[in-house]
Amino acid sequence: MEIDGVISAIVIGIVIGVLGRLAVPGRQRIGVLWTIAVGILAALLGSAVASAFDVADTDGVDWIEWLIQIGLAAVGVAALDRSRSRPGR
Repeated sequence: MEIDGVISAIVIGIVIGVLGRLAVPGRQRIGVLWTIAVGILAALLGSAVASAFDVADTDGVDWIEWLIQIGLAAVGVAALDRSRSRPGR
């Protein structure tokens, strides 16, 4: 992967992570770096899922792929927040 691919993956991860975080109601007790990491992972997994369902490359904006990625980011943010907010931690 070239440097521009890495940079674009980080930028897309930031956007997906923030949108996923906004989709989860309430306050999340995770940091910015965790949000970015969840966003990057969700973007990669979401692209794979969209490719598997053959909705990754459409004419215009790939709305279905974005919704899959944001949904995965929301699940990831909620799961990470839940695991970090257990009593006794």
